Amino acid sequence: MIVICPACLAKNRVADEKIAEKPQCGQCQASLTPYAPIELNEQNFGTFIQHSDLPIFIDLWADWCGPCKMMAPHFAEVAKAYPDVIFAKIDTEKNPRLSQAFHVRSIPTLVLMDKTTEIARISGALRTPELKQWLEQQRSKIGQ
Repeated sequence: MIVICPACLAKNRVADEKIAEKPQCGQCQASLTPYAPIELNEQNFGTFIQHSDLPIFIDLWADWCGPCKMMAPHFAEVAKAYPDVIFAKIDTEKNPRLSQAFHVRSIPTLVLMDKTTEIARISGALRTPELKQWLEQQRSKIGQ
């Protein structure tokens, strides 16, 4: 599978069974699965969406949003449990075109993507158990 490096955006081929073993980028040696949310923006979004073979779980948020701040540590906690999912955050204030492209009406909004296909979305702050449950339910739809 192809995994995009969150540090240098290089495309890396990684065997499926090696994803949980913290593979490193062949170009810059950064972790390909950092077990933490990465920042996506208007410059790097297309590279991840078009080329990553891993599903991408996106948190669309804003700095002024209280529920977004409340949910952030829960989102980061769940990221540690899923090395085979890219957890990403998009600041809607700094990336208005992405916010428009996702038709965000309220934040936080969570979107699960498989390449350029939106698998599912949910709005509102969720805690760790709710995030895990929702993600597990939606992952079964990937590849259908």
